[in-house]
Amino acid sequence: MDKSYKPEILEAKWQHEYEKKKIGAPKDSGNPFCIMIPPPNITGSLHLGHGFQLTLMDTIIRYMRMNGRNTLWQMGTDHAGIATQMVVERQLAAQGLSKQDLGRDEFIAKIWQWIEKSGSNIKSQIKRMGASVDWDSEKFTLDESMSEAVISAFVKLHREGTIYRGNKLVNWDPVLQTAVSDLEVVSEEYTGSLWYLKYKVCGEDDFITVATTRPETMFGDTAIAISPDDDRHKHLINKFVNIPLTSEKIKIIADSHIDPEFGTGFVKVTPAHDFNDYEIGKRHNLIVKNIFTPGACLNENVPAEFRGLERFEARKKVLQQLDSQGLLEKTESHKMVIPKGDRSGAIIEPYLTQQWFVATEKLAKPAVDVVKTGRLKFHPKNWENTYFNWLENIEDWCISRQLWWGHRIPAWYDKSGNVYVGKSETEVRDFYKLAPEIELEQDSDDLDTWFSSALWPFATLGWPNKSIRLDTFFPTSLLVTGFDIIFFWVARMVMFSLKFTGDIPFK
Repeated sequence: MDKSYKPEILEAKWQHEYEKKKIGAPKDSGNPFCIMIPPPNITGSLHLGHGFQLTLMDTIIRYMRMNGRNTLWQMGTDHAGIATQMVVERQLAAQGLSKQDLGRDEFIAKIWQWIEKSGSNIKSQIKRMGASVDWDSEKFTLDESMSEAVISAFVKLHREGTIYRGNKLVNWDPVLQTAVSDLEVVSEEYTGSLWYLKYKVCGEDDFITVATTRPETMFGDTAIAISPDDDRHKHLINKFVNIPLTSEKIKIIADSHIDPEFGTGFVKVTPAHDFNDYEIGKRHNLIVKNIFTPGACLNENVPAEFRGLERFEARKKVLQQLDSQGLLEKTESHKMVIPKGDRSGAIIEPYLTQQWFVATEKLAKPAVDVVKTGRLKFHPKNWENTYFNWLENIEDWCISRQLWWGHRIPAWYDKSGNVYVGKSETEVRDFYKLAPEIELEQDSDDLDTWFSSALWPFATLGWPNKSIRLDTFFPTSLLVTGFDIIFFWVARMVMFSLKFTGDIPFK
């Protein structure tokens, strides 16, 4: 035996042998055993974590195969909406072009071209490792069969009211110009500033002082709030103040959410640009005034001299003007946490916009129950706490992304803005009995990548159609994955599996 390992000889030899013999193909006999591969992003390369994870799965699937089980290790890759679009947009930018220059169809064609050249890297690595997956049943989240599953799921959830469209505050990435989920936002500690701004009390010579970390958002203020228990300021409730540098008047209100110990006890309420303020705004029926463009520049809802300025340039100009007019009382150093997009690195803005959502409360409870009753088991057991914590505090899931690469939302609009949901424009016209002369335009948004990934355990086996493979291998036996995607992926697979198949996705 050679004393040194020679991967270039051994790996190529056995890779060829495994492929020729199709060792990963399921047999027609034996007790079924199925593992779903967590689909790696088509853009990437495997790292050591993938290597370790694949080795665990390969060891288990080979052991079961040698014991006479009918095994399926389902192979596949994920289209990775944001990550893939970013790669190709950067390539275009290097040529002085944008996706808008190409148009949607040509841009998507460019991505497919890139995938044909570069997207096979991960598959080559898995093959070189000798992983005994079933290559003949390989899936891609944008395959025609997967698209059918995604559209079927969306239409079903919409028609029963679980998917809805609403104008709500979302995490907005001003570089990518799309909504992103809480899970795609990275919190970063930062030492910034706390600025103390003076708001004049209307009809009096007095001022109140408001501490803020974002002075440029004062143009979106629609109230000033204090704690109802703050005896220092109770006499000012229902009085009005002027927003500095403007003639706009806003009311002083009392809200129990306010911490009287923070700053001066006065808090500016900007419902369109802060999640806590948005909730205060709902409680007090405040106007919700957006002051940003999608690219985080100040819009037409601010004084003319600030319009078009990028948010941090606007901040500098606002502070200069406040200072020159004696309305900047003081500045303090302030430790805080800022939200950044995990893909772009841009500081995320809470932003009011029309998006599609999944109402998750009714989906979450059964997903919690199957773990609590032991039908679905976590190893190690302590990770079920991460799962419970997320599902028991779940918010509605924003599933729309302002992207071109992915599953396009199956919704159409007429000239009046009425929305029609269906599997195709033809089905929409039939279902809603629309006259032929009514013009329709499809929604330009795509679905969050995790929406299609949530269907992975059963869509890869043929759902929503009946198939022998679905009957044989579902529910699957085991999921091997990282703890970091318990809420991204695992919880969503459990919710969708219970919803669409009535069963758990894995044991």
